[in-house]
Amino acid sequence: MQDDGTIEANARTVARAGEKLAELLERPLAAGLYLVATPIGNLGDISLRTLAVLTRAPLIAAEDTRHSRKLLSHYNIHAELTPYHEHNATRELPKLLARIEAGYAVALISDAGTPLVSDPGYKLVREALDAGLMVTSIPGPSAALAALTSAGLETDTFLFGGFLPPKSGQRQTRLAALRETQATLIFFETAPRLAKSLEDMTALLGPREAVVARELTKLHETLHRGTLETLTTEIESQPVKGEVVVVIAPPSADDVEVDDACLLADLEAALKTMSFRDAVHAVTEARSVKRARVYQLGLSLTKRGE
Repeated sequence: MQDDGTIEANARTVARAGEKLAELLERPLAAGLYLVATPIGNLGDISLRTLAVLTRAPLIAAEDTRHSRKLLSHYNIHAELTPYHEHNATRELPKLLARIEAGYAVALISDAGTPLVSDPGYKLVREALDAGLMVTSIPGPSAALAALTSAGLETDTFLFGGFLPPKSGQRQTRLAALRETQATLIFFETAPRLAKSLEDMTALLGPREAVVARELTKLHETLHRGTLETLTTEIESQPVKGEVVVVIAPPSADDVEVDDACLLADLEAALKTMSFRDAVHAVTEARSVKRARVYQLGLSLTKRGE
């Protein structure tokens, strides 16, 4: 139970948020294209700027108007809603640009999360920029970043791979191309395809740490942690439902095969501007290989030079 002090503090927080929203709503909304991030599940994740833009924009372009209308109705937003997706983009894109050129603000939203992340909109942004129109992003929820930051894997370098191909052969080809990428990998996947995708990931990427995140920000949010192999077994025995993000650790030094010729070329280039010690360290870090191996190759270079 909350005491009087807590209740008063909460009331002040609500009041300050209301004041900020009111301040934003009073400002005119300039003509342009607004890329607006919306909640990926929990409606409480909406930002004040998102509410202010969607409330003031005379036109909102949505991937699925039926889905988006639920969000807008929840916050009592009654802007004109028009569909914009990959199947009607050729027809609708010129209309949206014409509205902006006529002095209107157009907001673009996806079904959930940040527009253009595995959603349509790229061509609209490019053509708006080419036409000299203002384009601005209203940042907010992202399933890819929510999964990455809660996975407990490396976050300094990551690669978002979107949805992998639905067919196993094409999926394996894509995974093979990413096998030596020195970054944490992030993929979206559908629940029905998850088990087969994990099988291919295990076969192509090996026993890496991984996380399967499902229903992020929702009531039944779950993060399954383990190796790709153990996760494959777990998902096969207990299939999951809902929307899924797979996060996979980068390869270890032992997973990446770098031939001596590449290392020697790197060392020769590094030695032009660095000391022997620094060059060995730089190549070791860049290639994620054992220092002893790089050191021995470096010695062979210096002996050759002598």
